[in-house]
Amino acid sequence: MDFRRGRGREEPEINLIPMIDVLLVIIIFLMLTTTYSRFSGLEINLPQADAEQKQEKPNEINVAVTAAGQVVVDKQTLANGEVGTIAEGLKRAAGDRPDPLIVISADAKATHQSVVDVMQAAQAAGYPHISFATQQTGH
Repeated sequence: MDFRRGRGREEPEINLIPMIDVLLVIIIFLMLTTTYSRFSGLEINLPQADAEQKQEKPNEINVAVTAAGQVVVDKQTLANGEVGTIAEGLKRAAGDRPDPLIVISADAKATHQSVVDVMQAAQAAGYPHISFATQQTGH
């Protein structure tokens, strides 16, 4: 005997609308509570390359870095490019001048490490003011 004959067989179905509503609420919650990482960058004030050249100031120490990594402090070539040697050269060039400005003129093909070594030497010597020289572009 078939007692279920009068009833049709009901197919189970999943109602998608409440599930979509729940997913949208979760997405909105995640968007509101997520904190986005801010990448801190190095802020550098680049000198204007089209501006007039400034007159040389007496409180500047010019440091040149060649493509081969050789360091020249106020036209005096240093024995090597180590941080300690560069710091001593900067102190010698500064003499008794208080807080000189270190102007780094690096060759375009100089290694990044050579320029960073000059910056570290300036910090080690106690000279926090550093600037970079550029060429004037021809328009």
